Order: sequence, then C-alpha cells, then structure tokens
Amino acid sequence: MCRNLDLYSFTPHRDLGSPRMQLGNDICGWSATRTSDGVTREFGLIGQFDGTAFVEVLPTGQIAYLGRLPPQSGTAIWRDIKVIGEHAYIGSEAFGHGIQVFDLKSLLDPSLLKSPKEFNIDTDLTAWYYDGLPRGSSHNLVSHAEKNLIIAVGAKPRSDISGLILIDVADPSNPKTVGCTGEVDYVHDAQCLTYYGPDTAYNGSDVCYSFNEDTFTIYDITDPSKPSIISSTSYYGVTYAHQGWVIDEKDQSYLLMNDALDESYKQGWASDQKTVTYIWDIKDLSHPVLSGHYKSPVVASDHNLYVANGLVYESNYKSGLRIVNASSVTKDPTGAGFYEAAFFDVHPDDDEIGGDADFGGLWSAYPYFASRYILLNTVERGLFVVKYNKTD
Repeated sequence: MCRNLDLYSFTPHRDLGSPRMQLGNDICGWSATRTSDGVTREFGLIGQFDGTAFVEVLPTGQIAYLGRLPPQSGTAIWRDIKVIGEHAYIGSEAFGHGIQVFDLKSLLDPSLLKSPKEFNIDTDLTAWYYDGLPRGSSHNLVSHAEKNLIIAVGAKPRSDISGLILIDVADPSNPKTVGCTGEVDYVHDAQCLTYYGPDTAYNGSDVCYSFNEDTFTIYDITDPSKPSIISSTSYYGVTYAHQGWVIDEKDQSYLLMNDALDESYKQGWASDQKTVTYIWDIKDLSHPVLSGHYKSPVVASDHNLYVANGLVYESNYKSGLRIVNASSVTKDPTGAGFYEAAFFDVHPDDDEIGGDADFGGLWSAYPYFASRYILLNTVERGLFVVKYNKTD
C-alpha cells in the first residue's frame, strides 16, 4: 500500500463539512508565521464538489477542521483553488460560480479550533469576480504570483473565450480582467512564470506553459493585454494534453507533462496502461522537443503533478501518490534515469486485478509545506496527510 511515505492522519469528507456529496477534487495550502514567536501555522484548502473546506495541519500531522465556504452557485465535479499572498481564489465549472476571493487571515481566528464556521458567500468574501467569464465558469485557475495574476482557463462555452483569461489581483478586493487569448485555443491547465531560462530571447518575459488537449502550447503574456503564442506542439501518443510543471523554476530547461487519456485509450507509450509522464526539453521556447518519457511500474491514469524539493509528486488517480526522482534529467533527458522513490496507494481496491486506468482515487496533492507534510485530496474518501521519510 505504501513505500517511503508515512501516514499521519486521514479525515473523510463527511468530517470536512460535506455530509451530502462527500466527494473531493483540488487542494491548495497556505502558511502564516506569527510575528510574536515566529511559529508558522499551515492550512489546507480542500476542494469538494459542494464547496471548500479549511483545515489546519497540526505539528503532529493531525488536522483541525476550521470550517467551509459554500459554492457560489451549484455543485460541480471541478473546483480549483489557488493562493496569492493572503487570499485564496476559488473557481468552479458550475455556471454562475465565478471566482470567490477569500481572505485567509480569517482562518487565524482561534475560536475556529473549537467552533468551525460555515462562512457566508455574501458577507465573508473579499470579492467575487464574474465579468470576465462568459458564463461564470472555469475549469482551472492558474496563479502567477510574481505579477499578481490569476489566470482562468477552460471557461465555457468552448465556442467563447476558453483560453487564458488574465485577471489582475494586485488589489484582491477589485479583480480586473486585463487580457485574454480569445477563441484561439481551449486551455485545460497551465503554469505561468517569469522566464529565467536559457532562451535569452525571452529572458525576463512572462510565459505560460499551457496544455491544450492536443498540443503543448507556450504563450508570452508579458503584456497581458496582448498575449501571443510562442509555439504550439503536438507529440507522440497525444490523446489529451492535461497538465504539467517545470522541473526547475529557476532554470526552466525541462518540463514534465501528463496526458489524461493516453492510458485509458492505450495510446503510444501507454499501450499497456502504465502511467506515462512526458519529458519536454524547453531550452528553445519556439521549438520545444519531446525528449523522452518516464513510465510508472503500475497501471493507472494520471492527473496532476507538481515538483518540490527536486522530486516530482504525481497524483495518479487510483494508484495514488507516486514520488519520482527526476534529478538525472540534465544528464539524460530521455528519462532513463528516472525512478520511483516512494508511493502511497489511496485506492488499493484494484490491486488484485493489476490496477485500473479509470478515474477515481487521488485528484491532487499539495507538497509545499515547510513541515514536509503532504496533503492528498481523494475523490471518494477524504484527506490523507503523509510525509516522505527518505532524504534524496
């Protein structure tokens, strides 16, 4: 069920304020340091079909449920949460939901530890953003904290603005639309950064690495009012370009990407349904090259992946969290030197049949706390808190 990961706590969705739906999706985190004693508190923001739950991760790895924020409109499978500074930005595919802007300092109230609060969507939000979304719906939110930008992607209808919708949140109480990519492409997810990589033509520019179903597309958003495409590239085995992350944000030479459907449809390198991670050489932004791939030892579809402390944290649905060491990429970008350093299987039900490439299990992980606790939000079960017990 696990290797090199220790379980500290598990909390079902019903105990996170969701007695009706009891289904999870995205997850994010926030840390706050007290000036009086320098103690840092860590908070988890737990996406659910019917709202957002807030927890504090205690030093023991247990969690304290603090309350929840209901959805702005109806329920939805997809809810996405990003944090810039002291505010959370919460979007959903539910029509009319818009983006909720929530002041995370509200979670510092000590009374919440004893009496969790149902926050009010009319009185407890810093702001509510709607105008730039065609029907108030978004599939994902992307944060570019360095430039105070929230980027909504995957808006509906797809025939309208479903690419990058750039929102200035320098003043969280007054989010403003500052640009969009129009109807050129549907963007499913992205990572947006100020560029410090080897392509000198774009040094200091702002770029979005975007995953557009059938292409890996790179945008220049330096002038958010006039975003432009740098390159758009298909790849071997393409089925549904889903999400990805650069291996090193300070270098940006390589990027890892997942395809959400290649395992299900047995395409390309995923013909045996074992999870495939695609490796992109992005040293030339105008001509990215698919340099190789890494294949998991088990059958599963992949969802979100993130990189922290030199390790890749893959949420591979029914095979759970898979931690991959990708440190060999600069010497060998084919992925031949990648290896699985740890795993935590949140859905062992399918182990007897050799795994399952269907959806379910682990939706996403948050591996960025200084405490090294990792939060896992699963679709059917709830919140796991684990910690990697090796030093690589």
